[in-house]
Amino acid sequence: MRIAVDAMGGDHAPARPVDGALAAARQLGLGVDLVGRADLIRAELQRHPDAGTLDVRVIDAPDVIDMAESPARALRRKPGASIRVAAEHVAAGQASALFSAGHTGATVLAAHAAFGMLAGADRPALAPTVPTRLGFAVLLDAGATVECRPAHLLQFGGMGAVYAKVGLGVERPRVGLLSIGEEETKGNELTREAHQLLKASSLDFIGNVEARDIFAGDADVVVCDGFTGNVALKLSEGLVEMVEDLLGEELQSTFSSQVGYLLSRRAFRRFRKRVDYSEFGGAPLLGVAGLCIVGHGRSSVKAVRNAVAMASRMAGNDMVGRLKHEMAAFAVIE
Repeated sequence: MRIAVDAMGGDHAPARPVDGALAAARQLGLGVDLVGRADLIRAELQRHPDAGTLDVRVIDAPDVIDMAESPARALRRKPGASIRVAAEHVAAGQASALFSAGHTGATVLAAHAAFGMLAGADRPALAPTVPTRLGFAVLLDAGATVECRPAHLLQFGGMGAVYAKVGLGVERPRVGLLSIGEEETKGNELTREAHQLLKASSLDFIGNVEARDIFAGDADVVVCDGFTGNVALKLSEGLVEMVEDLLGEELQSTFSSQVGYLLSRRAFRRFRKRVDYSEFGGAPLLGVAGLCIVGHGRSSVKAVRNAVAMASRMAGNDMVGRLKHEMAAFAVIE
């Protein structure tokens, strides 16, 4: 098992991608291919005395795609871009999966070009796992396909249901459509038409869900276009960070609250673990015919380690193969 890591991707590259990848190699016994500028990667490896004992390879890729660049133009101009080289490395069978915390648009385009699309999937979708009162749910799309047609949302529902079944162990995933009201007449033209397609499909469609209900646990899969999903995801991340900061301030404000925290800190640790995105590390890019995990631009070492672990688990479970097989069981094509 080898995982290709875009070592130049992310706000703190190459340090955090290298540190996280080495943590995964060290703790899980994985083979890791670090893709990027070889001189910079080797300089980072020198900070780890045990790097030479780990199954780590350095794959040189001289170019880096900046977050401000147009992804399509940058990939054309930079054939040696780390994300492009990493995707082609996986497509050639040199590694089982790809992880990148770099430019999301470039990652999506590079994966699409290198892997192609699965039958029945016209557009890729990012599918992060979000916490709910009852466990977890899949939100898609979270930013891979901004402009969607109703048929795309139908396909997202099918892909999300398969992922919830295979990846999260949900036997019969309930699919909801993110809209501004529960009634099927609510929303814009996209959501109204997608509602009818989902309703007529073989999916366990429970109807529209509002943004406040994403975390209630009524739906195992929440479907939306990439623009809406990305806004919803980042809004929830910001809310979690604010709640944690405010809670920390209150717990340190008085002596009695500090004593209360000491008595209940196990509960607070469990709370933080349930809402911390780094516990999963990244989101799979569904729909492409290869395994690609996309991480947050500011991924921590822990997040990178867990994303590489996620990629390894999905590769070991043949996620792409099972997705391809299971999708045939759903009526997801218009």
